[in-house]
Amino acid sequence: MTAHELAAAVPDTEEGAAFWSEYAAAQPDAARTCPEYTVEHFGDSARMADELLQEVTHGAKRATSELVAAFAADGDELPRIGSHWIACDSTGAPRIILRSTEFRIGTFSIADEAFAWDEGEDDRSLASWRIQHAKYWARTCAARGAV
Repeated sequence: MTAHELAAAVPDTEEGAAFWSEYAAAQPDAARTCPEYTVEHFGDSARMADELLQEVTHGAKRATSELVAAFAADGDELPRIGSHWIACDSTGAPRIILRSTEFRIGTFSIADEAFAWDEGEDDRSLASWRIQHAKYWARTCAARGAV
């Protein structure tokens, strides 16, 4: 198996709850305003989980995207403005709490240069965003048996 194929560990929800408790104590207004959170990792592999987390903590990544169908398939609610996400590394350990400040639903074709730039991946161009996300979503749809 290549690094691209190795799955990230299941996020540690117990450690995530402890991480959330520390956050809620330090940021009581944010936690009180929106007390729901998810514990997840980026991408569909250990490599992606770590690389994209690194881009958030030390790079240019300030946005992310996912298919609405993926939320539905997992039985998850869509994020909302103010919601929190505990992002884990490839070992499943919580590393950062992200808070949604903007939320958009749209088709693949309406993503624009500004959004691709904010995602902070590859060369940050819209062309690259479209190529890489089409591959990613084709792969993740196939993995869950969707067409």
